[in-house]
Amino acid sequence: MDFEPTEGQRQLRLQARALAARFDDAYWRQCDAGHTFPWDFYQAFAEAGWLGIAIPPEHGGAGLGITEASILLEEVAASGAAMNGATALHLTIFGLNPVVRHGSDDLKRRVLPEAAAGRLHVAFGVTEPTAGSDTPSITTFAHRDGDNFRIRGQKVWTSKAKESSKVLLLARTTPLADSPRRTEGMTLFLANLDPNHVTIREIDKLGRHAVDSNEVFYDDLPVEARDVVGEVGRGFYHLLDGLNPERILIAAEALGTGRAALRKAVAYAKERVVFGRPIGQNQGIQFPLADSYAKLQTVELLIRKAGWLYDNGQPCGAEANMAKYLAAEWGFEAADRALQVHGGFGYAREFDVERYWREVRVMKIAPITQEMILNYLGQHELGLPRSY
Repeated sequence: MDFEPTEGQRQLRLQARALAARFDDAYWRQCDAGHTFPWDFYQAFAEAGWLGIAIPPEHGGAGLGITEASILLEEVAASGAAMNGATALHLTIFGLNPVVRHGSDDLKRRVLPEAAAGRLHVAFGVTEPTAGSDTPSITTFAHRDGDNFRIRGQKVWTSKAKESSKVLLLARTTPLADSPRRTEGMTLFLANLDPNHVTIREIDKLGRHAVDSNEVFYDDLPVEARDVVGEVGRGFYHLLDGLNPERILIAAEALGTGRAALRKAVAYAKERVVFGRPIGQNQGIQFPLADSYAKLQTVELLIRKAGWLYDNGQPCGAEANMAKYLAAEWGFEAADRALQVHGGFGYAREFDVERYWREVRVMKIAPITQEMILNYLGQHELGLPRSY
């Protein structure tokens, strides 16, 4: 068991940290307040080659693993970019993983080099208003149209749809009632967001305002058969090659955001003097911060394990889910404690901890709720009866 990062991983962390540092809290405060996509930041990481970190070299990427991608996104979030910065990048990194694993050679040639270069933006369309975490209950349907398909339905919480030209879209090609198993009969498409057939409505939300979240309506969207990812009817299983990496990367981003918040809290606790002493000298301040430090150090180990398992082709569902669960809990706790340490100033936007608090809170809901993770662990790891 070797806990030492490789030289390549060390250099990656240092380079990502240096590049992210060019975009300070004031930049992210402005992007968030203006609901403005961070194009300068995005382009800087695209030009540095980071968007293709997990895309094979033959398709313009670096050919590295989810472990390296998690280090990259942890550093992005920890810089103070939090979820505004991480989400701007991670949809390209994990969202296209099913294409890397299951896409045809033609689809890979057409899509992956453009995505790795930052010229192609791809959204992720799975969640529906009435299905939520019950993915097999989706009703968006892809009807055969000769050799091709037409898709009709509605998705929700589709991030970055307004900036994207394509969407990784899950739809039923066999009705649920006619499918041998609930997880069969769904197909994954890399579809064009054609404005003649697609309506996008932005959702006004609590945080992460620089990256839009949307309702998306599909009205007989035409999709060519060559844009099917993998096999027709096997889309749910292909999607899993995006879901486990997503949980790992989300965990890394929660970790990074927690570290950004903790860094702010520690600095403030050292300089803020009340009753003639720095507040960090008080155990009521010091102990919660030390506790968060210990928890964030601990969850990093689980993130690294989950990434290693995935990159080595081993089952990682439990580890990916546990990493997301604990990072979301402890990242938010660190942000909440940082806000409390700042007292009234924690509520002021200029101190940034309220932004970290708003952005890391979503990790306890998305991409899967904490309760659904506990359902998974209870059933699959503890052998308890299915509870839902």
